[in-house]
Amino acid sequence: MSLDRRSFLRVVGVSAAGAVAAACSTPESGPAAPTSGVTAAPSSSKVVPAGPPDWAALKGRLSGGLVLPGESGFDQVKRGFNTLYDGRKPAAVAQCAKPDDVRACVEAAAGRVPVAARAGGHSYAGYSTPDGGLVVDLAKMSQVDVQGDRVVIGAGAKLKDVYAAVGKAGRCLPAGSCPSVGIAGLTLGGGLGVLARKYGLTCDHLVSAQVVTADGQLRTASAESEPDLFWALRGGGGGNFGIVTSFTFRTDPAPAVTVFSLHFPDGTAGVVLGPWQEWIAGAPPELWSNFVLGGGSRVRVGGTFLGSAAQLGQLLDDFVAQTGTRQTSRLVKPMDYLGAMKYFSGSESRQTFVAASRVIGEPLAEPKKLVELAKYPAIDLLIDSLGGEVAKLAPTDTAFWHRKALATVQVYSQATAQNHDEAQKNVNAVVQGLAGIGASGAYVNYIDPGLPDWMTAYYGDNVRKLREVAKKYDPDKVFGFAQAITPA
Repeated sequence: MSLDRRSFLRVVGVSAAGAVAAACSTPESGPAAPTSGVTAAPSSSKVVPAGPPDWAALKGRLSGGLVLPGESGFDQVKRGFNTLYDGRKPAAVAQCAKPDDVRACVEAAAGRVPVAARAGGHSYAGYSTPDGGLVVDLAKMSQVDVQGDRVVIGAGAKLKDVYAAVGKAGRCLPAGSCPSVGIAGLTLGGGLGVLARKYGLTCDHLVSAQVVTADGQLRTASAESEPDLFWALRGGGGGNFGIVTSFTFRTDPAPAVTVFSLHFPDGTAGVVLGPWQEWIAGAPPELWSNFVLGGGSRVRVGGTFLGSAAQLGQLLDDFVAQTGTRQTSRLVKPMDYLGAMKYFSGSESRQTFVAASRVIGEPLAEPKKLVELAKYPAIDLLIDSLGGEVAKLAPTDTAFWHRKALATVQVYSQATAQNHDEAQKNVNAVVQGLAGIGASGAYVNYIDPGLPDWMTAYYGDNVRKLREVAKKYDPDKVFGFAQAITPA
């Protein structure tokens, strides 16, 4: 099954941004929150060095190579996933093969040029390719080592490789679906996926991470070591605090998965969305579902169920009855875990698009107002359910704030270099409209450079603690970018 990105999103309704960082202006402060209890900073602010990095010296230290503008292959290695950002002009791309390469990059470039980690390269704002900066490309650090009920994954690994390895071992790691998304950005922003209601977010399975911080040190972040950093890495967003070089996750036994897809008549979204909200809010955690509204009228409800086709059939019958309308088609298909992940997998081809998000905290009182926002041309709305295991943790237990939310809404539009401004305008209008009907939060992995309230929208009351962690580990904003978490 090979889909372009828009078709893929209609199938699955989930994705993730890659690890991101760039340099730009930042807000002065965030909202107040309770005292966080972050321990004292490991080092104080230092004098910013003068002049550009010594690229020749850095190249001599790297085992993976350094590619500079004008050199063979530079135009290819600098590119991310979204073609809209092909015009970005980084100063260099470091192809890191081991943690010492990442340390060398930070030591050479910190305070001199922007430093941006890139894993999958799916940053929705192109933050992983900063103009005039150093791209720390982690693609060569892509090992996936299954060790019993644990898996150690290099920060450059893509989801297709993660699923292949853990699935072959009969294990499961809940994560996103787009095959070329990097495990790093996905995890650092939280990690939504089609099994989240049963198993939680990707970051909920994180045991420890190896991180190169702004002082060039390689640290182990876990519940026992650097606990403040460990807390922040679970939902605090890619590109902040340091560059992760590897992750250790706990896994679960791989389940059998029944996938499903229901189509409803065009124009019925207004009568289907309300019952869907109530249905998914009361559904067992074994059921995950999304609601996809495309082209202003097309309606599809899809998802996964960890149980028998017969059990799922009864749940679907109940839902259809609640809508008061009819379904035009129904697909119910049992699969093994790896097969289900492949089912939701889209094309790896680079795409051109504009996207953003909002979060629905609780069922909307007037769901038809959300449906009306799909009137803009080329807009798809993809509503992905939360709840279940995701909600068992408190919003402050990790940096991922939206624990108690009903769902996320991704706003997606295809775009070209010629119509980009119009597509962005339409996406912005829908995002503002969603906020106006009560969907005020946002998911950092669908990072949105135009979001006016982005810090609160992404992180809620966790902002103050996140800013204190930033002060502790990156007081000089070495990893600063337009939507970076700034030191308190």
